[in-house]
Amino acid sequence: MTEKVGVLGKKPQRRTGVERVVNAPLPTVYGKFQAVGYMDHDRGDEQVALVYGDIGTDGVLTRLHSECLTGDAFGSQHCECGDQLASALRAVAAEGAGVVVYLRGHEGRGIGLLGKLRAMALQAEGLDTVEANVALGFPVDARDYGAAAGILQDLGVRSVRLMSNNPRKREALIRHGIQVAEQVPLLIPPCENNITYLRTKRERLDHHLPHLDAVAHLS
Repeated sequence: MTEKVGVLGKKPQRRTGVERVVNAPLPTVYGKFQAVGYMDHDRGDEQVALVYGDIGTDGVLTRLHSECLTGDAFGSQHCECGDQLASALRAVAAEGAGVVVYLRGHEGRGIGLLGKLRAMALQAEGLDTVEANVALGFPVDARDYGAAAGILQDLGVRSVRLMSNNPRKREALIRHGIQVAEQVPLLIPPCENNITYLRTKRERLDHHLPHLDAVAHLS
């Protein structure tokens, strides 16, 4: 099939970055948000930011939440993702203003749903989450936060109070031009099913999880 060209015989220029597509009210159990939908033209992913109240430009309470079907939708105790998402939405509503950017394409730290399930199967056999990714030939963390920064810039956000335990998210936002005024801990009490995973995140991925010291009895 011949590709269509413009009137001057040039191929149409490919779009890049994120494009705002729609803004719709989204009442939730946490409060009334605005769901702002975006197309990420670089990766082909559809993205959404949940905006609460008048967010302003500086020191905006913000969560960058990586998509996690098993945790967010199914209540998996293998990770703390679902509880973190709920806690972030509650915190934004309690604050009266803020943003939760839900990042699709980040499943399993960027390796996809099936890749994550394969990694979880290896973890059940004794590997930790880092070893499992490497054994499958995946990067330890393949996530990119360029789209998140583009969404925040489109929303007029210049600096954030970032709800995260992951210093790499902070570093990524700064690289993409969003200042981080504060990193706000988002600590979820661990359980027997995720304590090993959380300890690996602290010891091998540099997550700040000081609350794990108080639960040494969990195996």
